Amino acid sequence: MVCVLVLIPIGILLVMSLPVARGRDTPEDFMLQIKGLCYFTNGTEQVRHVTRFIYNREEILQFNSDVGEFLMVRELGQSLAKNWNNQKNLLEQYQGYVNSVCRHNYRLIEPFTVQRRVKPKVSILPTRSQPLQYHNLLICVATDFYPGEIKVRWFRNGQEEADGVMSSDLIQNGDWTFQILVMLEILPQHRDVYSCQVEHGSLLSSIIVEWRVQSESAQSKILSGVSGFIVGLFFLVLGLTAHLRNQRDNEWDEKWKDNSELEMGLWMAAVMAHKYFAFKKLNVHKFRPNIKNP
Repeated sequence: MVCVLVLIPIGILLVMSLPVARGRDTPEDFMLQIKGLCYFTNGTEQVRHVTRFIYNREEILQFNSDVGEFLMVRELGQSLAKNWNNQKNLLEQYQGYVNSVCRHNYRLIEPFTVQRRVKPKVSILPTRSQPLQYHNLLICVATDFYPGEIKVRWFRNGQEEADGVMSSDLIQNGDWTFQILVMLEILPQHRDVYSCQVEHGSLLSSIIVEWRVQSESAQSKILSGVSGFIVGLFFLVLGLTAHLRNQRDNEWDEKWKDNSELEMGLWMAAVMAHKYFAFKKLNVHKFRPNIKNP
C-alpha cells in the first residue's frame, strides 16, 4: 500500500506594484509555493521524499530523494537546479528529510490514518415501485467507511451479476469517511432474491444485504394493511380526542354546578333581604301615627 504525506513548509506571496509590470500580461501578484511530499510503500519499508517548487501555479523545480538532486521542471528553474546541486550541504539537508520528516511524521499519524478502520453501513434502495416484469434499478449504498478501498458485488439467487452493474465514484464525506453507490438494473421475477455483498478491510466477514421480489398480491396485502393501520389510527385519535373533550366538559359542569349552588344561595338571601326591608318599609308607612300640629 502506498501512502502520501503532504507537507507545506513555506508559502510566500510577493506583490509587485511596478508601473512597468502593469503594462504587461504578467499579473501583479506572484506566488511561490514549496510543497513537501512523502511517499510510503509497505509502511516505512520504502520511503521517497519529493519537494516541489511552484511559481505562479506552475512547477519549475523539484527535489527527488530517489535521484538525490534538484531536477528542472521548467526553464525558469534551470539556473536554480544547477546552482543548488553544487551545494553539498543543501543536498544532504533535503536528502535527510526522508528520515527527519517522512519517517518521523509517519509514526505520529499512523494510529489515526493507516491503522484507522470504520465499518461500512450497507442498505438496498429500489428506485421505483413497479410490478413484476418491469425494469427496475436497485442501488446498494455503502456509507461511512474508512479507508476508501472497498469491493461491492451484486448477486441474483446466489449467482453473481456482472451485466447491468454501474458504480459511482468514491465520494468523500468530509469527515474522513467515504461512501459509494453501486446500481444494478433488473427485470424482477417472482421469488427472485437479490443480494449486495460488501467486502472491506474493517470487516472480519462480508456484509450481505438481501432484497426480495414481492408479488402483486403481497404488495396489495401490504398496502391494505398499511391503509387499515392508518384508518384505525385515525379513529383512535378521533375517539381519544372525543374522550378528552367529554372529560373536560364534565369537569366544567362540576365546577359550574358548585358555583351555581353558591350563586343560588346568595340570590335567595338577597331576595329574602329585599322582601324583609320592603315589608318593614310598608309597615312603617301603614302604622305611622297621624299627628297634627295644634
